Amino acid sequence: MPDISQRGVHMPPSPIRKLVPYAEAAKKRGVKVYHLNIGQPDIETPKPVLDAVRHSEFKVLEYSHSAGNESYRRKLVTYYERFNIQVNHQQIIVTTGGSEAILFAFMACLDAGDEVIVPEPFYANYNGFAVEAGITIRTIGSSIESGFALPAMEAFEKAITPRTKAILICNPNNPTGYLYSKEEMEVLKQLCLQHNLYLFSDEAYREFCYTGRHFSAMNLEGLDDHVILMDTISKRYSACGGRIGALVSKNQQVLDAVMKFAQARLSPPSFAQIAGEAAVDLPADYFDGIKAEYLARRDVLVAGLNNIPGVFCPNPGGAFYAMAKLPIDDADVFCQWLLESFAYEQQTVMMAPGTGFYATPGLGKQEVRLAYVLNREDIAKAIICLEKALEVYPGRVATAIADTIVTHG
Repeated sequence: MPDISQRGVHMPPSPIRKLVPYAEAAKKRGVKVYHLNIGQPDIETPKPVLDAVRHSEFKVLEYSHSAGNESYRRKLVTYYERFNIQVNHQQIIVTTGGSEAILFAFMACLDAGDEVIVPEPFYANYNGFAVEAGITIRTIGSSIESGFALPAMEAFEKAITPRTKAILICNPNNPTGYLYSKEEMEVLKQLCLQHNLYLFSDEAYREFCYTGRHFSAMNLEGLDDHVILMDTISKRYSACGGRIGALVSKNQQVLDAVMKFAQARLSPPSFAQIAGEAAVDLPADYFDGIKAEYLARRDVLVAGLNNIPGVFCPNPGGAFYAMAKLPIDDADVFCQWLLESFAYEQQTVMMAPGTGFYATPGLGKQEVRLAYVLNREDIAKAIICLEKALEVYPGRVATAIADTIVTHG
């Protein structure tokens, strides 16, 4: 039998989805599973967005332009204007989800063997996109004790090598929920200018900021040729299955290169572009209620976690994720044990092991990521399950959280 490629060998499995078979088996045993493992909102996709697709009339479902429908890209121009991001429709390339935008950015800006610096923990699929593009992710550490604040400039400086070509951030952050401040973004600007680096900015959760204002990389003055914005409608409008994102840049060389990749995959999905276009026309107050709901869910989750003996969870400033440190020996073992061997009143909780969000071996073994995408009642029940599980887990360990920990809002 022929061997598979080394790329196939090194492609990492999803730490978020790898426990699905255990969850399915638990459900077959009659156990209710509270899914805090994946960022799939339970918020209903807006009716006008779905109606735009339902009421579409085609005689032929044609390819769209490789950059996406011009009408949609022009609508996105007005969307970005709301955040003081001034671009034209030719500086936007519609992609098949935010995932393709990230992959296109890697392939258009970096050569095989080049390096991109990412603060860890980071969105696990960046690892997979790096393998696909043949590039190397170099990490610098942020810690749960500091609320996952941006590492100091000196840490970036130490990580830069002759092969370093970019810095990648997610703001607000997945998996930590950390919201980067304007001052932190200015630090990144200086690094990119000094070392002639790209700044890849994944802003999928822009609307969901609770303790401050979102400051886009596109708002950094004097960095136009360096910034590549990656975006998506998935979380914003609870439309994860639509698979529509965007790559935005003012660097024409990058746009020209990305277009060749876009042409090679022909076009982004037609119906989802219609959905995305309709989403831009939602009322100005659309996010008010949703943001308030996520904020309330966050507060239930974080307070509940911090009330469990031995557990610490910093208060996330945005997105709908939180990282928590638990008194356990191994997060991968614990999360599997929850599904295989534990139930409280025929209920258990599914979380993502923290190890999957780190590239540095050994990190994240006592951490888990939780997505507060369920209603508050279910989150509260999930917290009870977690507390009961920790009381009986065979691999529980003693942990001491220092009183000096600073939580970042």
